[in-house]
Amino acid sequence: MKHIAGLTMVAGLVASANALALGSLADITVIDRDSGTALNTYYYQGEYWVAGKPGARYAIEIRNCIGARLLAVTSVDGVNVISGATAGWDQTGYVFEPGQRYEITGWRKSNAEVAAFVFTDSPNSYAERTGRPANVGVIGVALFRERPPPPRYRQPQLAPFSYQAPAAPGPADANAPTAAQSAAAAGRAAPGLAANESHVMPPPGPPLPAAKLGTGHGEREYSLVEDTEFRRMQGEPNEIIRIRYDSFDNLVAMGIVRAPLPSSTTPNPFPHSQRQFVPDPPG
Repeated sequence: MKHIAGLTMVAGLVASANALALGSLADITVIDRDSGTALNTYYYQGEYWVAGKPGARYAIEIRNCIGARLLAVTSVDGVNVISGATAGWDQTGYVFEPGQRYEITGWRKSNAEVAAFVFTDSPNSYAERTGRPANVGVIGVALFRERPPPPRYRQPQLAPFSYQAPAAPGPADANAPTAAQSAAAAGRAAPGLAANESHVMPPPGPPLPAAKLGTGHGEREYSLVEDTEFRRMQGEPNEIIRIRYDSFDNLVAMGIVRAPLPSSTTPNPFPHSQRQFVPDPPG
């Protein structure tokens, strides 16, 4: 089966992005594209949450952390981000080379274009507009290791075989050297003795080896990828990363995030030492 493989390497992200990443085979981070910063993750009752800002574009950044290729089957709101099908593990995904970092920025429309991910009210989300509201508010990345190619067996190279009939026995010569003496003189093993043989062995093969906020169907953007082949090591994912999201206000209402103190109640250690500049004249 062919899978879409990202080619573009993402650089220049903030240094704190890795500290907010989830996963072991790959670092998964949600990026606010309007500010260029990674969204904070909040752990609550066994799940990770991020707070999205309505109207903001976002991206799912994935960085391969192992020394082999990875397949990342990615879903938003229960929808495969490449095919638009209701998401399943056996579907297409993005293939990452070792160490590769790539931002998935939208719903894939072709090998050269996506419709941007945009935080929006749930009724305007792509999933709900296509009749699939049940899983709005969750991002999933299912990671698969690649099955190594089978080892190639190389036939040992044997010396050409020739047969020579033995000479007819003649009269014994008392002065003729023995077969053992002749072999020793020529540096060969004596007839009838097992010589140590060196066999050519094939090279070893390679080691065997988862109203509220939703995601809208935003404006079209250029994003180039190409097809590649990928054979999964196993039928189920090696790792699943699940990230739930909603607006900051809703996370506060659910008790996931502590509400900030109102500014009027925040004490000021120097209330009469505010920085001032020359004011404008009256009128």
